Amino acid sequence: MSDYLALREAVIAGKRETVTEIVKGALAAGEDVNALLDKGMIPAMREIGDRFSRNEAYVPELLIAARAMQAGMALIEPQLMASGRKALGKIAIGTVKGDLHDIGKNLVAIMLKGAGYEVIDCGVNCDIAKYEAAVKQGAQIVACSSLLTTTMTYMREVVTHFKGTGVKVIVGGAPVTQAFANEIGADGYSEDASGAVKLVDELLSEKNV
Repeated sequence: MSDYLALREAVIAGKRETVTEIVKGALAAGEDVNALLDKGMIPAMREIGDRFSRNEAYVPELLIAARAMQAGMALIEPQLMASGRKALGKIAIGTVKGDLHDIGKNLVAIMLKGAGYEVIDCGVNCDIAKYEAAVKQGAQIVACSSLLTTTMTYMREVVTHFKGTGVKVIVGGAPVTQAFANEIGADGYSEDASGAVKLVDELLSEKNV
């Protein structure tokens, strides 16, 4: 039987070798891969996200935890696919048109994957067509990122495009504020990756009510 607490602690501490060792041992023993995810890795990523929100962890800690989780995920993904496991939801994320910055976007994508969501990464310099293509693949939420004040205005066009379609649009990035999100009619705003996960949780729970 796997030690899920040890797995959680290894992910949080960013100990990739330990995560790999625990997961390999569990797979060799024929254990349920869903339990490894639900009792070990997902709680770990949510915990590190909560610590980040409380200023008890910082971006480097988030990144090493995410890399540790990805090491474990690489081993169990084939089995998860075979088991027919469904993600909590499907999220499209991309840096808006004209902006080529991706560190913040990548961190949010990692945290969303760690929380159990399927993420369609649209990349950088995303126009409406790229987001629309992701929606056609089943994305329920479009997450727009921007690092430049000159590109954040494109978010308004994305919000307008999806208004009334049932697709939620959330925004974030260094120059973006709650006031700006309200002004353009976005469905949500978060100032950090952990907050983005909680926002997605809330929006999808509302859609399922």
